[in-house]
Amino acid sequence: MDTIFAVHEHHASHLHWDLRIEENGILTSFALPKEPPLEHGKKNLAIKVEDHPLSYAGFEGTIPEGYYGAGEVKIWDKGKYNLIRKDKSKYILDFEGDKLKGEYTLLKFTKAGENNWLFFKNR
Repeated sequence: MDTIFAVHEHHASHLHWDLRIEENGILTSFALPKEPPLEHGKKNLAIKVEDHPLSYAGFEGTIPEGYYGAGEVKIWDKGKYNLIRKDKSKYILDFEGDKLKGEYTLLKFTKAGENNWLFFKNR
């Protein structure tokens, strides 16, 4: 089943990207300190953050000073994805976006903190 995803380029206190994947009526979200990898072989840190409502997938604009995440938010990529596999420590996703295309993995670190994952392109 196709579900939506969005990647926001977020100019907050530090530039980062937010990967948001639709799951069970919400957006499961990961903060990426570096731009999402577009080619096989690059592994980036992904930090699990709070879930967001589905409506946030299309958000672009400025979060005002004094609010969590204050700064400019732009859509870096969006589209559909297919969930190939998921368990407690791994997602395998097939993205159909303008930039993210193909199979990617989110892999949870086993000893590096509760919210730390790796994000990489499989092929």
